[in-house]
Amino acid sequence: MASKNNTLHCYTTSLQLQCDKRKITAHIGGDFILNCKYDTSRFMYSKKYWCRGDNKNTCEILVDSELVVKTRRRFHILDARKRGLFVKVTNLQFDDTGVYWVGIDKVYADIMTMINIHITEVPVSKPRLWPLSSLVAMPTCRGQPVTVRCGCTKGTGIRYARYQRTYHKDLHLGLSSDLHLHCGTVEKDSDYYCIASNDISRQESEILSVQVLMPADSSCIYVVNMQGQPIYDCADGMSTTMSQTPPLTACQATTKIHTDTGNQSLQINQTHQDLFLNRAWTGVPLWYALLRWGSFASLLIYLCLVLKCTKTRH
Repeated sequence: MASKNNTLHCYTTSLQLQCDKRKITAHIGGDFILNCKYDTSRFMYSKKYWCRGDNKNTCEILVDSELVVKTRRRFHILDARKRGLFVKVTNLQFDDTGVYWVGIDKVYADIMTMINIHITEVPVSKPRLWPLSSLVAMPTCRGQPVTVRCGCTKGTGIRYARYQRTYHKDLHLGLSSDLHLHCGTVEKDSDYYCIASNDISRQESEILSVQVLMPADSSCIYVVNMQGQPIYDCADGMSTTMSQTPPLTACQATTKIHTDTGNQSLQINQTHQDLFLNRAWTGVPLWYALLRWGSFASLLIYLCLVLKCTKTRH
């Protein structure tokens, strides 16, 4: 019989006071508004209140419609009569989680409705990557270090972690929002990303790609590509580096000396021949050349006759 009476009492109470929510989940730092309807024909001028506690008979009243009790400025209650009863709580904190009651003051037994409230972290937004120094100035083309930061625009209690993507398993690089790139770490082409998380959500950033053009411990050349940043290359840096001729070895130097010497001798002989031809034929009249070659022929004929006569005498 008692159970039946309790059921009837709860049913009667629900008809006299009804709220649009029985459970509220909100984020830390936020707020919520609870809208309730009640029997205005009977309780329009009764005091309404907002109290906290597991037991409705011993709950602590935080604020009431007559402003008799107003413990904190974060709690507000407005009795709009036929438009309803409104409860607003602002600047929510984790310790606001608990059991609350909306009550109407009534002789002998107040009319009360229980509300469960749970406060959580603010979900993290998708993290974004950005360099702390300008990439357009191309410091990576000169082997200088670059720091890339990971950050979210929304979220509370955010934890950051850095990862390097590989073929087999992503490598965890540390619990930090900053990724430091320098010649000692960028030994080969790699992809990096960060993860932002808290107790209720987890988000992954876009990929950051590093292309290594020249690996080295102190004078490497690499390019960083990431979303939202200008694209650049290190063509000037590479051409400047490649234009610096490495020193010759002993064998290479000797071969080069011999080759240069031979080429020089060939050039000298060619020069002498050219000079001889130029001197022999350049600027000499034709009659003089014929007279000179005729005298030479006559001399040869004379010598042949002398030799022949000498042999005949013997």
